[in-house]
Amino acid sequence: MHPHLRQKQRHSLLEDSSAYNKLVFNKKRNEAQDHSALMDEAAGLFRYEDCKDEYWNPEAFSLLYGTPLWNQASASQRVILNQLYWVAYYAQIISAEIATIYLNQVSAAGLYTHEDFRIVCDALDLESRQERAHINTFKTIGEEVEWRLFGERLFTYPMRSLYEQTMVFADTNTAKAFWRNLQIRAFTLLSSSNAFLASQYLLVRGLRTLNGKLIQHQLSNYYSQHADRDNAPVPSKISYYHFMDESFHFNTSKIIGHEIPRSLEPPTAFETWIVNRAVLGCQKDHYHFSAAIKGIFWYEPALFPVLYKIFRSSHFGMTDSEAKDMLYQCFSIENEAIHQSFSLHCMAVESYKAYVDSIAYLAAGNREMAVMGGNAISKYLERNVKALRKFKGAA
Repeated sequence: MHPHLRQKQRHSLLEDSSAYNKLVFNKKRNEAQDHSALMDEAAGLFRYEDCKDEYWNPEAFSLLYGTPLWNQASASQRVILNQLYWVAYYAQIISAEIATIYLNQVSAAGLYTHEDFRIVCDALDLESRQERAHINTFKTIGEEVEWRLFGERLFTYPMRSLYEQTMVFADTNTAKAFWRNLQIRAFTLLSSSNAFLASQYLLVRGLRTLNGKLIQHQLSNYYSQHADRDNAPVPSKISYYHFMDESFHFNTSKIIGHEIPRSLEPPTAFETWIVNRAVLGCQKDHYHFSAAIKGIFWYEPALFPVLYKIFRSSHFGMTDSEAKDMLYQCFSIENEAIHQSFSLHCMAVESYKAYVDSIAYLAAGNREMAVMGGNAISKYLERNVKALRKFKGAA
C-alpha cells in the first residue's frame, strides 16, 4: 500500500509483521512439502490384494478395538477391523474436507475485500487444491475396500454438498437437518462479505480439526515408524501424507483465527453472537463419542445398522440373534473400548478449552466447552440401551 494513498481500512495486515510473516512462512513450507502428488500416485497404485492381510493403522486404531467383539475376533477378523477403521475414519474426513473446500472460498471472499490480505486467500486456495486430492484418494480406496469385502457401501457415500449432514453418523432428524441447513446458508452469506466472520470460520475450523490432528498423528506413525517403508501398505502411506498436509492447514487455521482479528475492526455485538453460535455448533457436533471408532464424534445408535451388517456378513458369520446380542455386549455394558473413547473425548474437551482460552469475545460456556464436556459414560450407556430396544424391534 502506498503510504500517501488513504485506504478505507484503518489497519493493514502488513502492519502486523508477526502474523503476516507466519502466514508467508507456513504457505512456503506447505508448497515445498505439498503431498498432493504423492496422494494421487498412491491412489493409482492401490491394489487391495497387495495389502489385504496387513494392518494399516496401529492396532489400537481398529474398528471395535477393546470391545467384546474384538476380544473374541480371530487374527484375520482383526485385520479386517483394522482396515475398516481406516475406511470409516477417512469417510468422515472426506465429509469435513468437502465443507472445507467450500468454506475456504467463502472466507477468502470475505477477507479479500481488505487491503493486503492476498496471502491469506492464496494460502486457502492452496489448501483447497490439496483437499481435493485428499478426498479423491480416500474415496478411491474406501469404496474399493467396501466393494471387495461387502459388495456395498457401509461407511462411504456418493459425493455430496456441504449442506448435507457433515457428521456421517449423527443424532439428527428432518427438523434438525432443516435448521442446520438454514444456519450454514446464513453463515456463508454473512461471512462472504464480512472479514471478521470470515476469519472466525478459521477459528472454528481449527477447533473442529484439533482432535483430528491428535488422532491423525498416531495414524501417521504406523508408516513413519514402519520397519520397511518402501513396502508398507499404501493406506498407511496415505495417512502419513495426509497428516503432513493437514499440519500446515492447522497452522493456517490458528494464525487466521487467532491473529488476523488484530488487523480488523473490533467485532460488533452481532458478530460476536454469530461466532459464539458457531463455536456452540461445534460443541454440539462433538458432544458424542464412539466406542466403535474412537477419535470420531459419531452418534453410536446411528451406527447400529451398519455394524449389524458387518456382524451378519460372511466375515463374521453371526446369526440375527447373535449379531443383536453382540451389539448389546459392545454398547450397553461398560468395557475397555467405551472407557478409552471417553478418555479421548475428555482429552479433546481440554485441548479445545486451551485452544480458545485467549479468545476474549467467547461466552463462558464456549470457553469452558460446557456442552461438549457434559457427556458421560452413564449417559452414553442410557442412550444406547434405549436405541437398541428400538433397533431390536425394527430389525
